[in-house]
Amino acid sequence: MRNTRRSFLQTSLAFGAATLHAADDGPTREELAAMDDVVLAFMAAHQVPGMSVAVARAGVSVHQKAYGMADLGSGEKVTPGHLFRIASVSKPITSVAIFQLIEQGKLKLDDPVFGPGAILGTDFGRPPYKPHVADIRLKHLLTHTAGGWQNDGSDPMFRNTAMNHRELIAWAIDDVPLSNAPGEHYAYSNFGYCVVGRIIENVTGKPYEQHVREAVLARCGVSDMRISGNTRAERARGEVVYYASEGEDAYDMNVRRMDSHGGWLATAPDLVRFATHLDILRPKSVAEMTTGTTANPNYACGWAVNNVPNWWHAGSLPGTTSIMVRTASGFCWAALLNARESHGNTGGALDDLMWQMVRKVKSWKA
Repeated sequence: MRNTRRSFLQTSLAFGAATLHAADDGPTREELAAMDDVVLAFMAAHQVPGMSVAVARAGVSVHQKAYGMADLGSGEKVTPGHLFRIASVSKPITSVAIFQLIEQGKLKLDDPVFGPGAILGTDFGRPPYKPHVADIRLKHLLTHTAGGWQNDGSDPMFRNTAMNHRELIAWAIDDVPLSNAPGEHYAYSNFGYCVVGRIIENVTGKPYEQHVREAVLARCGVSDMRISGNTRAERARGEVVYYASEGEDAYDMNVRRMDSHGGWLATAPDLVRFATHLDILRPKSVAEMTTGTTANPNYACGWAVNNVPNWWHAGSLPGTTSIMVRTASGFCWAALLNARESHGNTGGALDDLMWQMVRKVKSWKA
């Protein structure tokens, strides 16, 4: 993320609250045209059929626009109201749900996850566990420091796709050994956030999706987000079609099983609403959620972070690229694509694009 100079803590935890003044310096016609130019050039360069963007400043929506096609076959155009898979941008949403439960006294970051007396007890896998499993704490799952199960060719989340959550977790605990002691090594883990979703279900007694929609998203003014289906036939009303690169298939994944780490559908404006309403948590919780670890100072609990401080997360699946950003200078933005390049860095280019676009408006000073 680009650097900004204004301290986030000067405005942060009231961000989106009524005490902040609405932005009244929206883009001029010339600036809107310049924003369109950089977006259209990006879409052409990266072969993107459709894209949706949204920007808020000081908690107020200042720009949202959609480009291109939601469905090339039917000629349906993208609108700001179209739903997209957001992939790993799901992780900050799951993290906020966890910190709500911590505030309610139902969890602690140091709680053990597996084993007698732990959050999930012995419901998953067969004790005695392989080395390090009983040492995993909730904080390790949130910060990708559980010791393994990383997002590489052996990622448990993309194996045994016919298994449900319970079967997959039991299999991974029993058959996929951890390579490091928890807390020592950062290894980005989709599977770790799958386990976090089950923790939410265990503590609340509700399905993950239901709890998050009721406890988190509704409080942010978001009602349309939901967990994705797997196939094109299972598309939600208003959901785009995904276009995978050669050698990939956007509809050959168990996306619904990815719920808590990569399964949400959202519009770009709804992601911005979520990002502007972190004040549903207490300031202490937000600070803890956005503080990196010694293993990786640039990743906290479900958020990538830097010392500006800006907070963000990107997402990527076949046919999907996404990003959500909250800046120290008081901006939130999101961008969603219904494509990604199998070779190259569509996500990095999308990050650059959004900074370029926002900086076309001279008065914004992002």
